Amino acid sequence: MFQYIVRRLLLSIPVLIGISLFSFFLVYLSGDPTDVIMPIDATEEARQAFRHKHGLDKPLWVQYYRFCANIVRGDFGTSLRFDQPAGHLVAERLAATAQLALSSLALAVLLGVPAGVIAAYRPRGALDGIVRSFSLIGQAVPNFYLGLLLIIVFSQGLRLFPSGGIGSWKNLVLPAFSLGAYMMALLARVTRSTMLDILRHDYIRTARAMGLHELSVVIIHAVRNALIPVVTVIALMAGFLMGGVVVIETVFSWPGIGRLAVQSIYARDFPVVQAIVFLSATVFVLINLIVDILYGVLDPRISYK
Repeated sequence: MFQYIVRRLLLSIPVLIGISLFSFFLVYLSGDPTDVIMPIDATEEARQAFRHKHGLDKPLWVQYYRFCANIVRGDFGTSLRFDQPAGHLVAERLAATAQLALSSLALAVLLGVPAGVIAAYRPRGALDGIVRSFSLIGQAVPNFYLGLLLIIVFSQGLRLFPSGGIGSWKNLVLPAFSLGAYMMALLARVTRSTMLDILRHDYIRTARAMGLHELSVVIIHAVRNALIPVVTVIALMAGFLMGGVVVIETVFSWPGIGRLAVQSIYARDFPVVQAIVFLSATVFVLINLIVDILYGVLDPRISYK
């Protein structure tokens, strides 16, 4: 196991190098940040001084080398817009984004997986029809549109929850559900499909013939074996979370890194955008490593060589 983890970490180095190339050069396609940040009537001397201060007057390969060297030290440069360390700005918003992302993921897992199990246990029943209908609608409706509908109904209409901002648990309900609805529907669908297949296996019939309690058969023998594809989907949802959180944080004025990313892109604040992209991709790589390790925990037949 230890050798496998070390090998995976070493294989992640080329991935991180590719991520650094992507995050560095892609933002330069939007143009020179000097044109956005500096006033229109700024003198050419002031513009050149700004470019020199932030190293924008250097060749791209020199800027990339400095970017990589600074990343190794945990330094993502200075924000062009706020004149503060980019890593510090991202760290300030990271807690809010983690709160929203983990809440939506927990909501999706706690509701989606049991719904899929119940639907598979009584296929073609009333609950199965409800779960399948929700799965279809939940995957079809865009999260930003769902968020706007929730604001209209539960915030402006019923006035049960705030329409934006961060504070109490009530501020978290609408954005967490908007972000987690798609994941909830997908998990319910995948769990149902996997459970339908597993409940037909011979070892399930054998467990029932041996007189085991039905709840034990379903939970211990069926659900555990159905969790491997479910865990895979949850890992893939990490990428969806990072993309969806950008939209949801904008809709609900949630002060996280998604909203900061949108603001930084408009302002062409390269260091902040690069820090967000690189850190988000690194988290995704680590999540995939954790999921691969969980496979061996869920299924002892899986060995790491």
